[in-house]
Amino acid sequence: MFVRTAGDRDLAAIRALLVETWHATYDAIYGSARVTAITEEWHSIAALKARLIKPNSEFLVADDGKRIGGVAFAESVDGGELVVLKQLYVLPTLQGRGIGGMLLDEVIECFPEAQAVRLEVEKRNTHAIAFYEANGFVRSGDAGERARATGEATLVYHRPLAG
Repeated sequence: MFVRTAGDRDLAAIRALLVETWHATYDAIYGSARVTAITEEWHSIAALKARLIKPNSEFLVADDGKRIGGVAFAESVDGGELVVLKQLYVLPTLQGRGIGGMLLDEVIECFPEAQAVRLEVEKRNTHAIAFYEANGFVRSGDAGERARATGEATLVYHRPLAG
């Protein structure tokens, strides 16, 4: 797999990856119907297309030339000092092969002025929490912005970056 910037031609594959990954991850937590509703809204082609042109952001895919195996989206805030990782997903059949780490590393490299990375993760998503903790993130709070908006049980994690 190699990591590159996402483009219009990737949107259908990204959407399919997100739908599959969200169902595999969140059906047991939220139920299939709620996951379907969320993916219809958050992962629609229109919502994904808007990310392609969002200022101060990076939308990346992990690609092996035949398929998209992972996706990441992040944006800088606070004058570029903070990167907010909004999304990092790898197809369930490809997890544990270093793809998530490659995407995370590339996201960080895309924001050379950043001093830290912040993310929110569903507190029952223990697989993701273990991944982020193994990659240097530490829990810094509860109920981030998404949790306040949706009532979900999210945790906030930060990782300082060498400056």
